Amino acid sequence: MKLNEHINTLGLTALTMPETEPDVSQGYTSDLLSDVMANAQEGCALITIQAHKNTVAVATLVGASAIVICNNRNIPEDMIQACQQEGLSLYGCKENQFTFSGKLYGLLNKSPESRT
Repeated sequence: MKLNEHINTLGLTALTMPETEPDVSQGYTSDLLSDVMANAQEGCALITIQAHKNTVAVATLVGASAIVICNNRNIPEDMIQACQQEGLSLYGCKENQFTFSGKLYGLLNKSPESRT
């Protein structure tokens, strides 16, 4: 599933999007970057409130497809630039991590590709 196809449903604001956005296969919600490095899987959407460049480095390391910054956090320009350089999708969201994760989970479980 591509997040950019569900921006309105998920309440997202797109900040960066590569020309060819990769599919998101699952979400991983954490604010502890060492936890993300140890447990997030390739193709996930990283759901967090950690709005800084280190989050981009960790997301790239684990092969995340996108980063979603929740709670209407201010996203610094250097984070946006880092995502652009890495070809990583970056979204902002007004909702908290729990609410957004539930919405994403619901969409992923409705899509036909999640049943294969």
